[in-house]
Amino acid sequence: MGRAKISIIGAGNVGATCAHWAASKELGDIVLLDIPRADAPDQHMPRGKMLDLACCAPIERFDCKLTGTFDYKDIAGSDVVVVTAGIPRKPGMSRDDLIGTNVKIVKSVCENIKEYAPDSIVIVVSNPLDAMVYTAWKATGFPAHRIMGQAGALDVARFRTFIAWEIGCSVEDVSALLLGGHGDDMVPLPRCTSVHGIPVTDLLPEATITACVERAKVGGGEVVKLMGTSAWYAPASGTIQMVEAIVKDKKRIIPTAAYLDGQFGCKGLFVGVPALLGSKGVEKIVEFKLDEGEQKLFNESASHVNDLVETVKKLFPELA
Repeated sequence: MGRAKISIIGAGNVGATCAHWAASKELGDIVLLDIPRADAPDQHMPRGKMLDLACCAPIERFDCKLTGTFDYKDIAGSDVVVVTAGIPRKPGMSRDDLIGTNVKIVKSVCENIKEYAPDSIVIVVSNPLDAMVYTAWKATGFPAHRIMGQAGALDVARFRTFIAWEIGCSVEDVSALLLGGHGDDMVPLPRCTSVHGIPVTDLLPEATITACVERAKVGGGEVVKLMGTSAWYAPASGTIQMVEAIVKDKKRIIPTAAYLDGQFGCKGLFVGVPALLGSKGVEKIVEFKLDEGEQKLFNESASHVNDLVETVKKLFPELA
């Protein structure tokens, strides 16, 4: 049995860090693809980054084939393709501001995935996330269970981090869940958040929990303000958690932007929900009953995702 093949489209900070995490975990052979830079035609950034990463292997003790390329032919036979391509957020931009430019980029990328890696499972990381997953689904024509978006894994990691800081405990002992769209529309579920099985509501006052939720919601924006560009360590880490679940067929339940066909009262949209990830992609949506307030917030979040999708359809009628 050969190693899994993981292709990453976009060799910027998020893509290169995905390659780093995937290599360090020995998840498979990795291809990092980007386009040549018009202002530096003699440079080959994907090849340079993968050469640099390959030289870590003797120290970090991983074995895998690392390929940097400008050619989509190199993604042939991929088990998983991660799409990070697109322009990152700058200060003052919302995720939605990126929609026109990034739909064009993701559409083009996904047409190439359809041609060269038709059996792959696709994980989209590009923003605005929920609209980009829809774009990938339409542009590839793949069944919905083989298309998903990384947002919830990152959002929950941020929430768990902030809860652990408040309690002063290990992040490993915090278990949490958030639903809905990525960013301001995410739906907090404090009743599904616990610390080594103890409900977080028994350990922290409501105001503190709410503050942690709010910080998780704007976690990306907080990083953008501090650095002048989008985050990359945590988004890449969340993505590789999903890749690992798929290539190792772990059947992990991870919050994922997945296609809903009536679950949680939503139909025909990719929205963040708990999904069971395995070798077939999204193998099951893990549905449970929301209370009235949670369902209302989820419906509002899904409605905003729908607005983004309608914008995509209006700008690009061929994706309708």
